[in-house]
Amino acid sequence: MTFRERLRQEGWRGSSALRIPDNITIVTLPPYAPELNPVETIWAYLRANRLAFSVFDTYDAIVDRCCEAWNDFANDLECVRSIATRAKAVNA
Repeated sequence: MTFRERLRQEGWRGSSALRIPDNITIVTLPPYAPELNPVETIWAYLRANRLAFSVFDTYDAIVDRCCEAWNDFANDLECVRSIATRAKAVNA
């Protein structure tokens, strides 16, 4: 079964009206490949660099610190670029 056939079969993932241009190549990923998912890489960065060695007294303190870590990361465009364009993810 081709990817396009799978897209048509699984209505929640795609649309039968989906038209893939000739200059676009759809690459299917393995079912579990966190190293290819930039969000997983970002989460690992935040855990290691912004949230490590932290102890929180309340749930609100956890949420506040995570929001602060995310905002710091999102405002550091060089860091975002370096993580989101890792060779592993781009050349997969």
